[in-house]
Amino acid sequence: MAYLQAPPFAHGQQHKTGILLVNLGTPEAPTAQALRPYLKQFLSDPRVVEIPRALWWLILNGIVLNTRPKKSAAKYAAIWTADGSPLTVHTEKQAKLLKGWLGERIATPFQVEYAMRYGRPAIPDVLARMQADGCDRILLLPAYPQYAASSTATACDAAFDWLKKTRDQPALRTVKHYHDHPAYIQALTANIHDYWQMHGRPDVLLMSFHGVPKFALDKGDPYHCECRKTGRLLIEALGLNEEQVRLSFQSRFGKAEWLQPYTDKTLAALGREGVDRVDVVAPGFTADCLETLEELAVEGRETFLTAGGKDFHYIPALNEHPHWIDALGRIALDNLGGWTNTSWDREADALTRETSRKRALRLGATR
Repeated sequence: MAYLQAPPFAHGQQHKTGILLVNLGTPEAPTAQALRPYLKQFLSDPRVVEIPRALWWLILNGIVLNTRPKKSAAKYAAIWTADGSPLTVHTEKQAKLLKGWLGERIATPFQVEYAMRYGRPAIPDVLARMQADGCDRILLLPAYPQYAASSTATACDAAFDWLKKTRDQPALRTVKHYHDHPAYIQALTANIHDYWQMHGRPDVLLMSFHGVPKFALDKGDPYHCECRKTGRLLIEALGLNEEQVRLSFQSRFGKAEWLQPYTDKTLAALGREGVDRVDVVAPGFTADCLETLEELAVEGRETFLTAGGKDFHYIPALNEHPHWIDALGRIALDNLGGWTNTSWDREADALTRETSRKRALRLGATR
């Protein structure tokens, strides 16, 4: 294997701790041309589609990539903003706000960046840039509160694949999940309460999580259990009873059975049952994206109203809510133990590094 060229090294250079916020990804533009490479990368991931590779290659390249890009492009166009993809916009803002939050609590040098598992900025590219900037310790912080092999694990895979090609590897830590972290639950609760203060309360609150095939649960993926635990903790924090809440799973793809109950069928059933108002929240999505802004807010609304419901509300994702930035920061600090410090003598550190540099030069180093 040809290993990647290590960044230029200079004795006495400043080392930093890096925090990399990782989300799923988005196409470059809401067009069929931009959707095709994005969908190809996404749907070619064996963590995402677990069927025999040869069979899936024929289906993907012969059918899916010839039909789905145009359909998906129209949906992306409906939610695209002047600043670009909502997912990218929110993730970038979260990273900047997280940097500010940590900057008030960490004295030692650190750097916060964001990357996408699919599309740009790509995880390997951002990791390489962080290393070149002096990050020799990096915390990988996926934007997925609930662990799933098809989300958290594949983000870690991308980082590990880069590590395998790297000659001078930085230390790398990963955050597996935070589905039951008190600060995350508090952020969800505050976000919902804020919405209800402005718009009133519903008859039923529907918590919709992204779905995965049922066989993932059967094979040991903890995602279903973690979604259920998040739901239970959120119900308790909101002070609701079981009659006021439903939990469901959305975004199923293909013909296989996925986790149930399905969100679209649940919304239709609520409408037929005579529920006047339903509010939908997506606790597993920390930033608004196609699955929330189009699938829930548009398609979900149509499903509920068509079935007889009268009033539909989508509660925005956590996005840049102050409680969520606080939660992100606390989750990061929980996993940065020993890598950062609340105090730092800048002058003493500079003197130590300069002494080291001069010693190396005397011993024959060129820089």
